[in-house]
Amino acid sequence: MKIILLGYMGCGKSVIGAFLAEKLQIPFYDLDQEIEKETQISIAELFQTKGEIYFRKKENEILKTFLAKENDFVLSLGGGTPCYYNNHELLLQEDVFSIYLKASVDTLVSRLIKEKAQRPLLHNQDEVSLKDFINKHLFDRNFYYHQATKIVTVDDKSVEQIADEIKALLA
Repeated sequence: MKIILLGYMGCGKSVIGAFLAEKLQIPFYDLDQEIEKETQISIAELFQTKGEIYFRKKENEILKTFLAKENDFVLSLGGGTPCYYNNHELLLQEDVFSIYLKASVDTLVSRLIKEKAQRPLLHNQDEVSLKDFINKHLFDRNFYYHQATKIVTVDDKSVEQIADEIKALLA
């Protein structure tokens, strides 16, 4: 089974993915890290030097490569991955179990306000503009996120609780 975690930045895809993979004893991959590995350039630098279109094409290529693999794994996507190049349709394959990790705007703001320095899209956001930014993005991405096989709400839950909930959905 290919378990794919999707959702907005800050919802916990990478942390939950790594924890879940360990629990299931299967490999974990983070799509952004895989892009950085292949290109030998950080995501921030890719956006800056090659632009978003190049990044989205590379993201699509690497996602297709992963979905073609035979083995089981957990893969966390970038927040925008499902929204470009019909990537959301790739997640409808029979051997793919996709989970939208849904977080409220307030949860996302409280997490992301602390991570602004590491997130190029958020550098110049204060709390109010960040909330507006997230609300707009979630509205735009809602359709794509809701194509997931299942939705798991992450607000006020521990990583272990969320992983256990996902594990129960897989049974």
